[in-house]
Amino acid sequence: MKAVGRWLKWGLLALLALAFAWLLWLFLWVMFWGSFNPGMTRFMEIRLSELRQKDPQAQLRQQWVPYEKISVHLKRAIIAAEDAKFVDHEGFDWEGIQKAIEKNQKKGRFVAGGSTISQQLAKNLFLSPSKSYFRKANEAVITLMLENLWSKQRIFEVYLNVIEWGNGVFGAEAAARHYYGVSAGQLGPAQAARLAGMVPNPRFYDRNRNAPGLGRKTAIILARMPSAVLP
Repeated sequence: MKAVGRWLKWGLLALLALAFAWLLWLFLWVMFWGSFNPGMTRFMEIRLSELRQKDPQAQLRQQWVPYEKISVHLKRAIIAAEDAKFVDHEGFDWEGIQKAIEKNQKKGRFVAGGSTISQQLAKNLFLSPSKSYFRKANEAVITLMLENLWSKQRIFEVYLNVIEWGNGVFGAEAAARHYYGVSAGQLGPAQAARLAGMVPNPRFYDRNRNAPGLGRKTAIILARMPSAVLP
């Protein structure tokens, strides 16, 4: 029994050491990306691997642009569509999460996540798109790091530059050029609202650009944009 107890103790210590190492690794990357722009995120790596299964030469389209060179219309549209309370919350919109839980329970399946911009960025930078309690726990930890180590503007800047916007398309600049042939700074209100409407399911809307649902979402986002508060 003593031997079993010792093995359990050492096993627990090993798990704690691994957990600490993982958190330290995350912390150091979050610190680094607070000042230096991410090149390839975990989400990008996953999508690139998927694309290269069909085409070994496939490349992602992404070009970093500073916060001030991204259209204010796109910023307002994303806030209006994805996280109206972004500048006020500390990483989590508890009311939105509760509404998402109620909606999922009503539908009997996962249809809404209630994730904030900070949570979405945490997932994109480090995690996979899979849905599990373990992933959500990691997402929560990373979200707290982002909110405490970065400014809201930095969180939003990185988010706008790394989120998926189509098949192999990442970030505002690549999205603006892919869909409209203009730079991210030249997007008008309607174009910005439409791009914001694509964010929850970008690869689907890349293939179905005239989907009726996207038109309805665009109109709703346009109406909400004037009240969006930017960091």
